[in-house]
Amino acid sequence: MKRVITIAIIAVAAISGIMGYWYYQRNIYSKEILRLEIIAKDAIQLGEEIEYTVKYKNNGDITLEEPRLIFEFPQNSILQNGQTKRQQTFLNDIYPGEGKTISFKARLLGKEGETKEAKALLSYRPKNLKARYESETSHIALIKSAPITFEMDLPSKIESGKEISFRLNYFSNIDYPLSGLGIIVEYPSGFNFSKAVPKGLDKTQWDIGLLNKADGGKVEITGNLSGEIGEEKEFKAELGLWQDGEFIPLKETIKAAIIVKPALYIIQHINGNPQYVASPGDTLHYEIFFRNIGEDAMDNLFLIARLDGKAFDFSTIKSAFGDFEPGDNSIIFDWRKVPKLQLLAPQEEGKIEFWISLKERWDLSGDQDKNPVIRNKIYLSQAREEFENKVNSRIEVVQKGVFEDEVFGNTGERPPRVGQPTTYTITWQAKNYFNDVKGAKIRAVLGKGVRLTGKIFPEDSSLTFDSQSREVVWRLGDLEAGRGVLNPVPNVSFQIEFIPVQDQRGKVITLIGDPEISGEDQWTGQNISGKDGKVESEAVQ
Repeated sequence: MKRVITIAIIAVAAISGIMGYWYYQRNIYSKEILRLEIIAKDAIQLGEEIEYTVKYKNNGDITLEEPRLIFEFPQNSILQNGQTKRQQTFLNDIYPGEGKTISFKARLLGKEGETKEAKALLSYRPKNLKARYESETSHIALIKSAPITFEMDLPSKIESGKEISFRLNYFSNIDYPLSGLGIIVEYPSGFNFSKAVPKGLDKTQWDIGLLNKADGGKVEITGNLSGEIGEEKEFKAELGLWQDGEFIPLKETIKAAIIVKPALYIIQHINGNPQYVASPGDTLHYEIFFRNIGEDAMDNLFLIARLDGKAFDFSTIKSAFGDFEPGDNSIIFDWRKVPKLQLLAPQEEGKIEFWISLKERWDLSGDQDKNPVIRNKIYLSQAREEFENKVNSRIEVVQKGVFEDEVFGNTGERPPRVGQPTTYTITWQAKNYFNDVKGAKIRAVLGKGVRLTGKIFPEDSSLTFDSQSREVVWRLGDLEAGRGVLNPVPNVSFQIEFIPVQDQRGKVITLIGDPEISGEDQWTGQNISGKDGKVESEAVQ
């Protein structure tokens, strides 16, 4: 009997052990029955919207109750309204075999080459169990590119104690407007800040604010740098944005300059301005000033001015004391003709000058001709200086007035008769050559006895008329470089009606005055314009 009882006890213990092991195994693998993953792009551009799809599925045969999903966005994300970095979502029970998805969207910020990690955690309680389990996963996205330009324009050699100016140029090509942008600069030892344009929050920080796509600007910093001859000085600047009190760098630029022994100081003026912005067709008066800031006299010097830029018309070079050859872009000033080049004592200053014109227009071949500059490289003894000036775009308007056309089909007398209406079609065409232009518009004033009939083509053209000033205005909006030159010409046609009065008999009447096209050049920041001639009637009968 004892043996039977013993065997029964052993059997019960074995069965209990097997069931316990099965239950233990079930608990070990219980959290593996839930498949959780994040699906999203592995590589994106800076500022691009990324959609995270969190996918979950119950691969087991037990219902998962009270599921709660926590999704954590990557650090420095721009979130949709009302979202927080850590999003919690309460889900419905997940039945065996059931799978669903939930999406989250954000824009990621960071430097090019930086990785951003998103995390998801789903907690739940298997049915009939008290314990809660968690499954977690993550996704890493690479910021493969940052379509923001941030560059430092700094001389590679700087004379100790000499005042220098360097520029920080920025431009955004991101499809999303960036707000809260700023620039932080780190100067090397020995740099003394004097001023900046625009003025900063302090000597090292600038607030840019909002930057839309295709917008840009610059910060120009002036100061003097001192140091030992041969010493290398490093300037560092970061472009980024402020988020919750933290500065998030997006782009970084570092440039180094070597301290060299001062000897010659060279500056350039064009038409009396050291920072002249040129326009097509300009005549430029160059004045090059040079000063001996060394301790020893200099003699028998040559000065070479080497011009570079498609805008130059080299056939127009004029200089009383400079030598140049047709087809060449260099002007040579010889000590035999310029007394200050023959002998330049310490602290003495000399000057050379010449004249050259810019072309009215030149051939365009694509983006390489966009945002033109003119450069002048000065070589004087061991000194080298390069000056760069921006060139405005050229915008044109072509005005045509016709009686016979296929747009509206004009009516009336020709020549026009007193008291009789005659209609004409006016067409405006716009052209923009070199730089992007913002807010372009064309305007002209209607003549006496002339009115708009209301017929416009294309009908959705933004054409307006001021009855007080009698001014017709066509707002074109933004014109990209080459518009109307390399691609179709933007144009508008509208019909006018002329009813001559008695005192106009026998006279040629202005139907519409000289049209003017204007806009803001996005490369130079200047307002530019262009004009065409008026349209007149035949002599009134």
